[in-house]
Amino acid sequence: MLPPCTPTTRPAPPRRARAAGVLTAVLAALAVLSGCVAYPYGTPVPAAYPSTFDRAFDAALGAMSAQGLSIATQDRASGVIVGRRGAMSLTASVRPQADGTTRVAFDQSGGADPELVQRVVADYNRRMGR
Repeated sequence: MLPPCTPTTRPAPPRRARAAGVLTAVLAALAVLSGCVAYPYGTPVPAAYPSTFDRAFDAALGAMSAQGLSIATQDRASGVIVGRRGAMSLTASVRPQADGTTRVAFDQSGGADPELVQRVVADYNRRMGR
């Protein structure tokens, strides 16, 4: 006859074995997480802004209009804007330069307002953020 079947109980692992298991789990987790790298955000792409020539042309046109000149000629292709008030005429010339900059010149003829060019230039500079 066979001896009666009794469930066998396994003795609890020693404290050192449990500590080794926990240490192994922690090291495995650190090894997995060390592979995760958080990269900084990429370089932002600037928004599409109008060219320097377009900004300068629009600023000159706006400055002349803001100073009460009626625009008689506005030719973006040639870079010429002519504004008139009575007998007075103000011409803005916008020219791209070889180095990529834009040259803007204002020329007044006729009229009795000697400070008009100064006011237009000040308004132009404000519009250009200067």
